[in-house]
Amino acid sequence: MIQPTPGEPRWCETTPVKFYLNRYRAVVWLYLAEELKHFAESEVNAGLLTGRAPGTIRAQLEAGVDLRARNWRGRHAGALLRQSDDPWERAAAVASLLDPVQIAEIIKDPYERAYVRRLMPQSFGQGAPESPAGRIIQKITTADDPDEIRWLRANLTIGLSQARGLRPAPRPAPKPGSDPAPGAFPGFGAQPDVEPSPHPAPHHEARPAALPEEGKTERASEPRGLLKWMRRRGA
Repeated sequence: MIQPTPGEPRWCETTPVKFYLNRYRAVVWLYLAEELKHFAESEVNAGLLTGRAPGTIRAQLEAGVDLRARNWRGRHAGALLRQSDDPWERAAAVASLLDPVQIAEIIKDPYERAYVRRLMPQSFGQGAPESPAGRIIQKITTADDPDEIRWLRANLTIGLSQARGLRPAPRPAPKPGSDPAPGAFPGFGAQPDVEPSPHPAPHHEARPAALPEEGKTERASEPRGLLKWMRRRGA
């Protein structure tokens, strides 16, 4: 069973539920109004709403630490996992937050990897993958924290084990008319599956083919015999 993220934020905290890029390609985070209200009413958070920010938060801001993307990924992963009970779809939901290199290291089988990719949730369609907007979205939706990556990798491994126990990933069927496997026909290392005759014909009974000279002689003599017969009929 896929485990929750260690230290996963409670939803009464200010964890984003959505995001989008504005016309200037700046990330706009969206929060639930009910959660913001709960956050503001909590006495624990009173010091965050007035006066200077605590030292730990100021240090994070000065170092450029921004936990909003990671918190959103944790919440997004939980929402995806609640949408399906199918182990393959749940494994694909976890894999959608890892980069392709991480996925290839865990899913060695190419058919399983293709199946998981096919089941992944649709990407956020704001620009092509290689466009500036696409790169920003990919950075937000791909895990980059070491603890987060370890959690996703562990859960993907567990999810794959459960999925394989349910059913294998689909594989392409053999193409009709394709070459048979070695041994299927004579000449490929095995004898044909044919019952031998109880009275095989002796080799001396086989009539050899006519030699080229013999054929030429017969064909050359036929016109003369025909002309002789016609003269005899006309006499």
